[in-house]
Amino acid sequence: MRRWMMQGALAGALFMSAWGLAAAQDAPPAKPAKAVVCESCHGPGGASTQPQYPVLAGQTARYLYLQLKDFNEGRRSDPLMSPMSTDMTRDEMRELGAWFAAQKPPVSSFKVDAEKAKRGQAKAEETLCTMCHLGGFAGQNEVPKVAGQFYEYIVKQLTDFREHKRTNDAGTMSSVSGTLNDADIDALGHFLAGL
Repeated sequence: MRRWMMQGALAGALFMSAWGLAAAQDAPPAKPAKAVVCESCHGPGGASTQPQYPVLAGQTARYLYLQLKDFNEGRRSDPLMSPMSTDMTRDEMRELGAWFAAQKPPVSSFKVDAEKAKRGQAKAEETLCTMCHLGGFAGQNEVPKVAGQFYEYIVKQLTDFREHKRTNDAGTMSSVSGTLNDADIDALGHFLAGL
């Protein structure tokens, strides 16, 4: 009887240990100290309310890490972001990426022009945007989630890629955006911001 009780207690302890380990692996990452600085522009949890600052909440962790690394190493330039990234370690960049990726993105309040959004969807299909950004424009790995991003930010980034002001994309976005005129970019902005 005593041996049976000991085996039961041991089995229970092992189960609780395994359950605790699984729960710890499913737990969201702890908020990095540097996230507070990011939130001053990008909003609480990366849920920006300012169209000039992109929504970071729900973005892919790998994309966020690579953008911070590109700002840090000079492959991408911005008067605010470049200095913010200069003292970051790779581990801090990874932690920030993982934490913002785990946050819930805000619901877009952008007033979509339905006709422009329809043209934007057609242009996205024509240029095969979902081959990289995936269905629903949810992004993957180093390809960003663009669904629900600010209209103004989408337009600026597409324009910057087209005009080669932004080049940290291995040429893919520069090539695609080179085929877009201003009306196309405006339509894509309406389509993507409304998703």
